[in-house]
Amino acid sequence: MRIVILKRLNLLIGAGLVSLLTLSLVIYPEDSVKAAVEGLKIFWEIVLPSLLPFFVLSEIMLGMGVVHFIGVLLEPLMRPLFNVPGVGAFALSMGLAAGYPMDAVITGKFRRSQMCTKVEGERLLSFTNTADPLFIFGAVAVGMFGRPDLGIVLAIAHYIASFTVGVIFKYYHYNDRPMNENSKTETNQGGIFPRAVRALFKARRDDGRPFGLLMGEAVKESMTTLLMIGGFIMLFSVLVRMATVFGILKLANPVIGSILKFFNISPNLAHAVFEGILEIDLGTMAASHANAPLLDKTIVAGWIIAWSGLCVHGQVASVIHNTDIRMAPYVVARLLHGIFAAFYTWLLLGPLAMVMATVLHGAVPVQGKFNPLDRIILTGKQQIFILGILLLTSLLIQLSKKYVLVRTNPKKRLG
Repeated sequence: MRIVILKRLNLLIGAGLVSLLTLSLVIYPEDSVKAAVEGLKIFWEIVLPSLLPFFVLSEIMLGMGVVHFIGVLLEPLMRPLFNVPGVGAFALSMGLAAGYPMDAVITGKFRRSQMCTKVEGERLLSFTNTADPLFIFGAVAVGMFGRPDLGIVLAIAHYIASFTVGVIFKYYHYNDRPMNENSKTETNQGGIFPRAVRALFKARRDDGRPFGLLMGEAVKESMTTLLMIGGFIMLFSVLVRMATVFGILKLANPVIGSILKFFNISPNLAHAVFEGILEIDLGTMAASHANAPLLDKTIVAGWIIAWSGLCVHGQVASVIHNTDIRMAPYVVARLLHGIFAAFYTWLLLGPLAMVMATVLHGAVPVQGKFNPLDRIILTGKQQIFILGILLLTSLLIQLSKKYVLVRTNPKKRLG
């Protein structure tokens, strides 16, 4: 009975909020249109050209079996470290290189293709959902703060915090049975490369689509997903603007300011936190312009980037549709990511400030804006570099295991 009442209450609240938003668009059409245009500009100039090639290529790579090939090679790294299948490294590298919500799109495809379990998908989402380096260095550090050196601090804190969350979520439903457990005897035959090649051929055989059809469907699905993401960006731009117009921001500021004071952070950043809860770009911009110490502004910006905003959360929820992956673990992971990112930012600029000073002194200037072609090239290079590092690490782990096995079984070696 209590559950039914809660469901009805949630429905009434949701219906009321949607009605208020619709009414606000009628009362303040000029503000809403301006906000929507700003959101559309971000989508058209940055998101669409930057992500479309990678969305299409990731779909083709899945259909061709390349992701399955990479997955077998990276299993020795990803399983002991994060308790996820090797293909998770592909989502990780794409997330690190291309940013939100690339990893969620790929994780959703993994689950629909039965390449991971529900729990493994939730583990993957917990730590692969990261901002890309171009956003941290170019947009935030240079474009908003005007300080290229801060990009290093924000990036180190962001990615270490992400991996920290991944290690914690390794123990989330720890005894859950891996997807490939039933086929261990079959897949473990032979060396790692022959197994990877067999996985590639099997995946291509199972897919069976001609290359032309595969490419056409990849473009169609990618455009559908990206248009949905564009809609979310525009919607949340309008939401933030309407929250300001209706004075909701003024009501929330004292509450958020009190929480910030408790952590010895300037309450002048309450406005930035409120906007950051809703949308990442607006939040980090507000933090950079706030009248507060640089340390406080950087800590709040680090938290906002890790939290990523309800706009990104909405995008993630929409791209994992038709799967049984739940949003609750994802939201908990984002909260943890934000806390760890803020803590590591404080650590790097506070107790470790002297150590970081030598690193920041040699910071290379980065341009604040990238044209679409530059973004695609740089993102591609980053992905190749990240995948290369992960593959090398995984292969070294595999070789070290074989070496230890030979050392501990000298009779087998002689035989």
